[in-house]
Amino acid sequence: MGQLKSEIKNCQICAAHFEHEPRPVFTFSPKSKIVIIGQAPGSVVHRTGIPWDDKSGENLRNWLGIDNSIFYDTNNFAIIPMGFCYPGKGKTGDLPPRKECAPQWHNLIFSMLKEVQLVLLIGKYAQDYYLKDQAKRNLTMTVEAYLDYLPQYFVLPHPSPRNNIWMKKNPWFKTEVLPTLKSMTQDILNLDYA
Repeated sequence: MGQLKSEIKNCQICAAHFEHEPRPVFTFSPKSKIVIIGQAPGSVVHRTGIPWDDKSGENLRNWLGIDNSIFYDTNNFAIIPMGFCYPGKGKTGDLPPRKECAPQWHNLIFSMLKEVQLVLLIGKYAQDYYLKDQAKRNLTMTVEAYLDYLPQYFVLPHPSPRNNIWMKKNPWFKTEVLPTLKSMTQDILNLDYA
């Protein structure tokens, strides 16, 4: 596993597409129980090298009902984004994750994870890649049908503050989906918040 991590850390497969040095950001261990597959690191995470070390990460941890110590314990969570490096800025936000990463690394990582009980597919890129033709017409419809993908996958929108408008338009997410997510997380990680 150490060799695989080293290969990913030194990956240069997308280097020609960046205006900055590649800095793959990921975490996993053979005992990881929940895998988080998001988009790609943002500029803050690119600087710190700590996955989900931003407002989106705070929101995600709130959704899961956990604190930093539980989140960053690799025996609990593996974090393997669709693109391991910050893709850079586009006209309306960050560029999409590079398409080379997931086919290059995801299967190799999953082959080392022996205790995974749930995979969180966060955002359309992860959902389209893993669900393929089982994904609905758009992200909202896919997330509404979240029960269809259990017990293997739990589909979520991106927890970015930019999605606050989406959250207001879809109150069922907070009242129906998040309690299920918190409950499953607590069960899988043997947490007791009662």
